[in-house]
Amino acid sequence: MSRKCEVTGKRPLTGYNVSHANNKTKKRQLPNLQSKRIFVPELGRRVRIRVSTSALRSIDKMGLAAFLKKNGLSLSDVV
Repeated sequence: MSRKCEVTGKRPLTGYNVSHANNKTKKRQLPNLQSKRIFVPELGRRVRIRVSTSALRSIDKMGLAAFLKKNGLSLSDVV
């Protein structure tokens, strides 16, 4: 399974660690992904999604359906 948020599409970022001697080594910054079960009233059941914590906070505030609609997605894209 890829390290990608199913709702926002956040992926790992790549860059370099740069030492004082200007030596460069590759590094990856991974998104903070959590596997959660979220109740969807429109479907009447729980849905398991892998979502970033920033998206999870927005879903808690707005609800899953409203958040997906704002981002141009539908429930069938996530479920």
